[in-house]
Amino acid sequence: MEKEAFIPLVVKWAQSHGFKDIQANMEGYETPKSYERAADNIRFTPDVTGVNMFNRHYLEVCMKTDQMRGHISKWKLLSELAGMKGAKLYLMAPRGHVRFAREAVDHYNIPAEVVKID
Repeated sequence: MEKEAFIPLVVKWAQSHGFKDIQANMEGYETPKSYERAADNIRFTPDVTGVNMFNRHYLEVCMKTDQMRGHISKWKLLSELAGMKGAKLYLMAPRGHVRFAREAVDHYNIPAEVVKID
């Protein structure tokens, strides 16, 4: 299943947990701000962002994949941005991907909270 199919579930989770001003990388929502890495001009767009407690948090769908390098770079960037603003990075893992997400966070030392979504 594609990562995009889980973005509506992430939006629903964010709404139920009190997030406001939700932006999502899907139709019907404003697209979150993209960030560009100066070294190689690669653009990173968060899956979902939302404001909670006056800070903009980043919510990313996390799924098992062979293409880990790009995802790790994106998660590190978003966790760094969140940390500078006093916010958090949430890695939203569907059933069957939670263990993978937790291992990636531990292995690559990414300050993120892993949340299981169904």
